[in-house]
Amino acid sequence: MTEEETAVEVWQQITDAGIRVMRIPTPFQVGRVNTYLLEDEPLTLVDSGPNSGKALDELERQLEALGHRIEDLGQVIITHQHIDHLGLVEIVAKRSGAEVAALDLLAPFVENFGDDAERDDEEAAALMRRHGISEEVVTALRQVTGSFRAWGARTKVTRPLQDGEVLELRDRELEVQHRPGHSPSDTVFWDADRRILLAADHLIKHISSNPLISRPLDGSAQRTQALVTYLESLKKTRELPAEIVLAGHGEPITDHVTLIDKRFAMHQRRAEKLYGLIAEQPRTGHELAQAIWGDVAVTQAFLTLSEVIGHVDLLVNAGYVREVDDGEVLRYEATSELPADQLGDLIPGGNPVVARG
Repeated sequence: MTEEETAVEVWQQITDAGIRVMRIPTPFQVGRVNTYLLEDEPLTLVDSGPNSGKALDELERQLEALGHRIEDLGQVIITHQHIDHLGLVEIVAKRSGAEVAALDLLAPFVENFGDDAERDDEEAAALMRRHGISEEVVTALRQVTGSFRAWGARTKVTRPLQDGEVLELRDRELEVQHRPGHSPSDTVFWDADRRILLAADHLIKHISSNPLISRPLDGSAQRTQALVTYLESLKKTRELPAEIVLAGHGEPITDHVTLIDKRFAMHQRRAEKLYGLIAEQPRTGHELAQAIWGDVAVTQAFLTLSEVIGHVDLLVNAGYVREVDDGEVLRYEATSELPADQLGDLIPGGNPVVARG
């Protein structure tokens, strides 16, 4: 079977499952966000797109092309806390009277969106300063993220979901699975009968999901190890017998095990590269980001810093690197003289590919 024939077959399987994909525009570099319409009872929308007139117009147009209106919706599911996924939920819920379903841990964030987003920005700014990013860059980025906040919105979660709960519709059951990492609230929905996983940004075919350092949903002051958590979540998803994974951006995934294995290998290589840079000389997180990405490390400072810190966490946990605090900034220094290609497996709990080999 050719690649084109396989793609047609996959989309037919998705259609036969009563799932329609709507690609909603966003103002962000990632491009359009996938929202999914489950033609079931209740008629269910999975994610909404950002809070903008353009996104709303496009959502209405695509629903109409499928023979539906916003007012027909009976349920909206929020997969996680990022604004390109939840921005229109309030408008949709008010117009339709639909229930709003989200992970119980996420509900307080959604219901206090503006205040919690401000606290997130404050903690992100403090983290950037501690890892060597200048006050000038921090201030500029806070202005940008503050302007982005309008793309989100707060709303009442009327159907809080627990990890492991089964969300029942007329023709399907969706198991709620908390998969933190890309964000603390990432939630995937597993249709075991059809072997289809609604995964949002937990797993994306064409790009690696960046595990962003975020304030813990339980209010804890301790920094989460976002990449460590994400890799642990990926290992759980790897065990699912999924035939199709529907992502928050891009195309369906039909071999999630191979894709996840490639992600494990990529994160291993990235950690080894960072170890090599640290072994040359102690460096701050921002200096490491600049060494890898150059000017992008300034324009995308928090994203690249999250990426660096996540991989250095793997090295610190394995005992190859330590943090050195001079009272103003943190620097990383090597504690080993091993070459990077002799560090061994850095995936938390062991890379399943390495273990199998």
